[in-house]
Amino acid sequence: MDLKEHINTKKLPQHLAIIMDGNGRWAKQKGMMRVFGHENGAKAVREVVEASGELGIPNVTLYAFSTENWKRPKLEVETLMKLLVSTLKKEISNLQENEIRLNAIGNLKTLPKKVYNELTEVMEKTKENEKLTLTLALSYGSREELLNTVKEISIKVKNNIISPKKIDESIINEHLYTQNLPDVDLLIRTSGEQRISNFLLWQIAYAELYFTDVLWPDFTKQHLYEAIIEYQQRERRFGKTSEQLS
Repeated sequence: MDLKEHINTKKLPQHLAIIMDGNGRWAKQKGMMRVFGHENGAKAVREVVEASGELGIPNVTLYAFSTENWKRPKLEVETLMKLLVSTLKKEISNLQENEIRLNAIGNLKTLPKKVYNELTEVMEKTKENEKLTLTLALSYGSREELLNTVKEISIKVKNNIISPKKIDESIINEHLYTQNLPDVDLLIRTSGEQRISNFLLWQIAYAELYFTDVLWPDFTKQHLYEAIIEYQQRERRFGKTSEQLS
């Protein structure tokens, strides 16, 4: 049975975020190196992005590489960076064909020059696409993002560009990496882990959290549909009571 038929297209999350976890464990279960898991995880990315576009979800953000991931073994990090470059080159035509705009958030200047150049080139080529915005969180850490936001606003206050009395949520949003994106509606984490891992801490304030035991390389369209169906069954109150919503 195709679960897609049970999805209400009028109640879709406007911003879907995913912590893609389990590549290494998936590879280990098969007696392979962790890199093999990352390579197969790229297939799951393609499937989820394709499914999101078909449904009409306008924003998808994927946690691709955290600031903490730089601490991993050098060979794994180097391989991940090479995989990112090769995947971007392979997917450019697919992004264009499906009207997907590539975006990236994080401390991008810490990426290897070749990765940064390829990333910015694909972002430039796809900037006019409007069907779906695919955001890759690369060298990303939410605490670092918030720290940078505080510093930027502090400098503007010091220079009388912003009055302290005018600082509100909208001012903070304007200084985040995600300034052009709406708040996250649905956050999915694969592999059975149930934590946020320094991902979009401000942006997920009222997100619905969905955890699944499925390892990322095994995550399919049907798994995405399951998550969205559960999301649509939840009552999103945003601090109000059920009676107020009805």
